[in-house]
Amino acid sequence: MSALSPLNRAFNQIPKRAEKQEGPQLHETFVDSGVLDVINIVDHQVIYGRRGTGKTHALSYLGSEASANGDLALFIDLRTIGSANGLLDPQSAVVTERAARLLVDLLGQLHESLINAVIEDSELIDDSNFVEKADQLLTAITSVRVLGDVERTDEAESKDGGKDGAAAEVTLAGGGPKFTGKWSSETSSEERGLQRETRKGTEQISLNFSDVTKALRDLGKTLSSRRVWLLLDEWSSVPRDLQPYLAHFLTRCVLPVQKFTVKIAAIEQQSNFRAQVDGQTIGIELGADMGAHVNLDDFLVYEGNEERARSFFQGLFAKHLKSVAAEKPNSPLARIVGNIVSAAFTDKRAFDELVRASEGVPRDALYIAAKAAMKAGPEEISVPLIRDAARDWYHGDKMNSIASLTQARRLLEWIITEVIRRKRARAFLVNHADARDALLLALFDARVLHIIRHGYSAQDQPGERFDIWGIDYGAYVDLIHTQSAPLGALPVSDEGDDRYVDVDVPMQDHRAIRRAVLDLQQFYASEEI
Repeated sequence: MSALSPLNRAFNQIPKRAEKQEGPQLHETFVDSGVLDVINIVDHQVIYGRRGTGKTHALSYLGSEASANGDLALFIDLRTIGSANGLLDPQSAVVTERAARLLVDLLGQLHESLINAVIEDSELIDDSNFVEKADQLLTAITSVRVLGDVERTDEAESKDGGKDGAAAEVTLAGGGPKFTGKWSSETSSEERGLQRETRKGTEQISLNFSDVTKALRDLGKTLSSRRVWLLLDEWSSVPRDLQPYLAHFLTRCVLPVQKFTVKIAAIEQQSNFRAQVDGQTIGIELGADMGAHVNLDDFLVYEGNEERARSFFQGLFAKHLKSVAAEKPNSPLARIVGNIVSAAFTDKRAFDELVRASEGVPRDALYIAAKAAMKAGPEEISVPLIRDAARDWYHGDKMNSIASLTQARRLLEWIITEVIRRKRARAFLVNHADARDALLLALFDARVLHIIRHGYSAQDQPGERFDIWGIDYGAYVDLIHTQSAPLGALPVSDEGDDRYVDVDVPMQDHRAIRRAVLDLQQFYASEEI
């Protein structure tokens, strides 16, 4: 393989995950897709998005903006909360005990972040009132009680004693007899009581929500006009059965506190904010307890938003390559990153193909670009190289993520057979009634299927509402040169015309897919045979 050009080498040096970058670098490489205007508000929010859509980056940037405005930004990665044995193993303890451990660990990190904020803030470090309230919070979250049998033993002892004595003496002398006498008496009494108490059981964490809420509210009152931004990343890493308990704690203790704003980054298909426990509803009611959620998957879909998506990804690569160039002052990169499309790609179409191949997921764009740059060597990146890289990424990452999901893989194969090969189309309709199907969502979460547009109607099913879904770009490329290669995304017309749009990876034509409805009942019926 030929040596890489400096620019192609730089594509492979871009950090692909936000947590691998330092704070200043995160701030410098952030590109706003329009989401910042939606999330940079004091309302509590859930920020949805599949892996790689930029949730961590958006939260980190929001935190840096809050800090720049004088507020306190507390960023907590929920993957670091608790221990594997204590949280992931449902046999280690009852769910309430596991939830309590999770909450105490979370509050412990919250307290630690507050102390770090004190150290880094010249005003807070001299504020004895704030430090005192932070200590009160620590007291509220560290109480422990013992559950089990209690044995009490009472012991008593008493002792009485007495002593009497008398003496007399007669003396004969010249003055006559002289009589002297002495009498003595001594009495003593002693009583002792002892009570012993023995507790036999296990220590259990005891959280009083009222105490925690009061501690947080008192803490907030010391901040005057400043606000605390609690930014919880990787919500979906918390075991699903514990998520409603964590959500309930936030609802009871944090969301009502006026000085606190909570933002949660989560994968929608892996989130469980509300549940029924012993006949009671616990958790967060989205839209009521927290404001309207934001979905990053809706911001960067290429088709229908070509100019916005193109502009975003140009900025994304330019800023990341500029960051790489800053670490190499003598590199020629600094002179060319301003015009990334003409410098790195054979033409504008090649860059547009990269944007389409990413399917609106920034991290996938970074990986596909790196693979294409590796294939290009010293040359510019072309459309065929983008397609090869997208196909490799589809097989190497996306398909591996569903390797253990046997039924989901069968559904994908069925969609490829029934929609891609048989109907020779790339896009299809999914009824809203089927939109929450577990297997379909698993494929969406793995980024092998994508939602292109919400809310559509099918020609022969009036009154029904659908979403437009599409097969992944890499999967489509994989089929292009087979005998069953799709002739296009969609039919040219609704009049039974068999002609298709004759392009390699076609654009979606929303008007022409009203007959391409995915019938999940047919799939499940075929599985029963």
